[in-house]
Amino acid sequence: MQALFFMDVNRNISDEMVKRFCDSFNPPHSERPFFLELVKGVISTLSQLDSVIERFSKNWRISRMSPVDRNIMRIAAYEILFCKDIPSKVSINEAVDIGKKFGTEESGAFINGIIDSIRIAYEQGDLRIEIDKDIKQI
Repeated sequence: MQALFFMDVNRNISDEMVKRFCDSFNPPHSERPFFLELVKGVISTLSQLDSVIERFSKNWRISRMSPVDRNIMRIAAYEILFCKDIPSKVSINEAVDIGKKFGTEESGAFINGIIDSIRIAYEQGDLRIEIDKDIKQI
């Protein structure tokens, strides 16, 4: 979440920003592959994730959401939609916990409502996501 937040508030999603984040905060070597998978995955599907989040957020555009909340939801939505090895409930619980820790007093409930709605729609087959195969790898 911190890497995505860093790039989001700097309005610069690039290889250089991922490198700068890693140089500054040095994610543990054992966790770096998963970290990079999530960061690159979220970035490569960002427009789809933002569209899905907005669809289920009822009157909230992504740009109006706090940077903390929107980046937490981007990760959780990515995990639910693209990471079959991560149980949806785990993604939701982690997102809510991180929102409570780093967001506002309302972040946990806000995140839970949107991400759980995405999970339900996806599990019921009411939500399909296409992956753009020409997306630049970072």
